[in-house]
Amino acid sequence: MESHDFWHQLPRPIIGLSPMDDVTDHPYRHIMATYGRVDVTYTEFTSVEGVCHGAEKLLLDFLFDETQRPIVGQIYGTTPDYFRQTTIVLCALGFDGVDINMGCPAKNVAHSGAGAALIKNPTLAVQIIAAVKQGIQEWHNGIEVRDCPDLTPEIVAKVMVRHQALPAKYQARDRIIPWSVKTRVGFNEPVIKEWIPTLLATQPAAIALHGRTLKQRYTGFANWDLIAEAAELVHQTQTLILGNGDIASYEDAQVKIAQTGVDGVLIGRASWGNPYVFWPPDQKPTQPTLFQIALEHAQLYEATYQTADRYMFLPMRKNLGWYARGFPQAAEVRRELFQTNTAAEVKTILEKYGLL
Repeated sequence: MESHDFWHQLPRPIIGLSPMDDVTDHPYRHIMATYGRVDVTYTEFTSVEGVCHGAEKLLLDFLFDETQRPIVGQIYGTTPDYFRQTTIVLCALGFDGVDINMGCPAKNVAHSGAGAALIKNPTLAVQIIAAVKQGIQEWHNGIEVRDCPDLTPEIVAKVMVRHQALPAKYQARDRIIPWSVKTRVGFNEPVIKEWIPTLLATQPAAIALHGRTLKQRYTGFANWDLIAEAAELVHQTQTLILGNGDIASYEDAQVKIAQTGVDGVLIGRASWGNPYVFWPPDQKPTQPTLFQIALEHAQLYEATYQTADRYMFLPMRKNLGWYARGFPQAAEVRRELFQTNTAAEVKTILEKYGLL
């Protein structure tokens, strides 16, 4: 960890966009970064096993543009050397940082020993962290993606095309690329006093802590008292801590920051259909409207993915439903938006109801 990495240069308190599987793709992050005041963004978590087994489609998870900086590539898995190799991919792609997911509660992830299951396996967790740190160091030392034995030639070629298109400063080998961890307060029960010191011993730049155990998944309420307890431990080091879970608004974020002493927060579900959630209430823009943003979101989604194999507009529909809330005829508008297959159809419906 170095005090001049991007994490330590962010304004305090930090308010970032939480990574959410099947939500925070490139178009979503672009919209949030463009119209919200987002201090940091993360990709959706991506499997290192998948990348190292040749799943080229996973490179779509690593799409981003310059509006989203600082942007952190988040990865998960159980094989340390795959973490090392995928970290080199992230460095080559120009990410500002690398984040290790040790918090996902999904059954298929946890049953494989990845995500939040690593809380029960601190030995493997530390090995994974060491592999990520090694990957970053190897990138600094001149290792290329083509030197990674488990990356297919097709993945190597696509990564190098993106690397060469980066602004020159993001191609540089000497830029600081910090690593971080996103995790939970425990597996079945809270283990703050055991788990957090284990992570701190490895000197991450930042820890993002969700206030639920794996067992809770997303039920009940996030326990911000436990996050405050973790913050006391973290503040004995140079590592930063971000709280996460059940933040309903910008005002709510400020209250939780003040009460717990965290360095910042990550906002997740409250951003659905509302990039303005990142603004103080007295500074929220009135233009563009959320419906104009919804159309732009749909257009960017279509432009980004329509040439991909097995492209469908279907995943975009949930976003449209989130934008269409809290106004007369909202339910009727949502029903029609849920039938759309193109951005043009979205525009037609929004115009039909006088929303554009």
